[in-house]
Amino acid sequence: MPAREPARWWTLVLAVAGGVLTRLAFPAPGWWGAAFVGVALLFLALRRDSARWNALVGLVWGLAFVAPLITWADGAVGQIPWIALSTLEALLFALFGAAWAWARRGNAVWRSAGLQVVVFAILFVAIEELAAAWPFGGFPWARLAFSQADSPLAPLASLGGTPLLTGSVVVVGVLLAQAVLAARRLQVARVVVATAVAAAVLLLGLLVPLDTQAEKGYLRVGAVQGNVPGTGLDAFGQREAVLDNHVTGTLALLDQVEPGQLDLVLWPENGTDIDPQADQKAADLIDGAAQAVGAPMLVGTVQYPPSGGRYNTAVLWEPGVGVTASYTKQHPAPFAEYIPIRSFVRHFSSAVDLVTRDMIAGDRPGYVPLESERLGRTVGIGDVICFEVAYDGIVREAVRSGGEVLVVQTNNASFGVSDESTQQLAMSRIRAIEHGRATVQISTVGVSAVIDPNGVVSQQTGLFTAEQMVANLPLRDTLTPATRLGSWPAWIIDALAVCVVLAGMAGAHRVRRADRNETAA
Repeated sequence: MPAREPARWWTLVLAVAGGVLTRLAFPAPGWWGAAFVGVALLFLALRRDSARWNALVGLVWGLAFVAPLITWADGAVGQIPWIALSTLEALLFALFGAAWAWARRGNAVWRSAGLQVVVFAILFVAIEELAAAWPFGGFPWARLAFSQADSPLAPLASLGGTPLLTGSVVVVGVLLAQAVLAARRLQVARVVVATAVAAAVLLLGLLVPLDTQAEKGYLRVGAVQGNVPGTGLDAFGQREAVLDNHVTGTLALLDQVEPGQLDLVLWPENGTDIDPQADQKAADLIDGAAQAVGAPMLVGTVQYPPSGGRYNTAVLWEPGVGVTASYTKQHPAPFAEYIPIRSFVRHFSSAVDLVTRDMIAGDRPGYVPLESERLGRTVGIGDVICFEVAYDGIVREAVRSGGEVLVVQTNNASFGVSDESTQQLAMSRIRAIEHGRATVQISTVGVSAVIDPNGVVSQQTGLFTAEQMVANLPLRDTLTPATRLGSWPAWIIDALAVCVVLAGMAGAHRVRRADRNETAA
């Protein structure tokens, strides 16, 4: 006899539990294995045939996952924006729930447990791709891939980027769910097969080699975490103090090295909120620090063009010369660095008017050429600023443009002592693996870290401390398969997702609903 659909209340319980467990896979605590269980519970929760009900289940799972993940947004921009962003992201998982119900109705999918694994993973990755692009340029913070920095699956990022890594997490989760369903029916063979395949996928990442050797020498860098007065939204109320802190931190590098021994000094995003190209005092302080250590400095700053708005910029400052190269942030954060539909949003929160000058997007990849006298050549620095580390294309183009190392300049001061900074560090680690590049995440307040090309953290600072790091970064120019493939895996998955949903909708009338329930239960 056909199995009955699970009770509605039970599917909601599974959805809440699955969402909470998935959040726990991300820092902190970073229990990466919880992502598999969270996905398994989502699969089990979506066994009813109704697309509308599954949309609700997806929404509940998404809220239980995303809202706790980004609680730092509450402190940074307020409760209403946090709730709105969490709900918007959860609505995409509602779309996923409906899409899965439609796709599963296809004759081939409902009959095959193996196809269900593949289709579920395809749809999930496609939803993540949609979240990375829409609305207002997307918000891919909740990619499952970013929970796997310590997982044996992490090396897969070097083969197919975040789509492959997320897809692998989903595959393992669905296989676990199928093993549970088979165990309930006492189908021992299916339990063994599902468990064995899940274990094989987990172990697959261990077979992927991650080369960490220098190919073009080493770059000796100093990274300065200057700290700021205060926390939260008031952290940058004293711009001069922030600049002074980073100047002091730069001079403190001389406790570890002699003048001239560094190839580059790294400051974070907003290391100075006073534009040194417009303010002579700021310029003198920065140049004095650069001359003291005898090295160029990559300084996070701002620029205010006469036409209005502002730029979030990193400038390469040569001692005694000034700015010789720069990079401007390409993806300002909506509702934080600029306010879309300002007049409409003001009805919900007057906090939008705290952003008095909207940030303007840059239009060039994050490539900064550093003329290295010691190496006798131009070294390519791949630079991304703050949340840009979450966007596949921005990081990838920084490497493809010639970045031999990656630098993630960020300002975490507005997020207080939340998990935001460690979540961002997990992203930087995945990017290091994905592109085979030594990576430095340098923050105003922490956490900052030096990351090897295999994603291993070799140095890490505390949160809201003034610290410095000195490291020899291996320079590499080999492109990983993921870097070479670019956005093709994502495009292919998106196309497949559309196809399987349309095929399921078209073929649904040929299959009795009771038969579909029997396979899906």
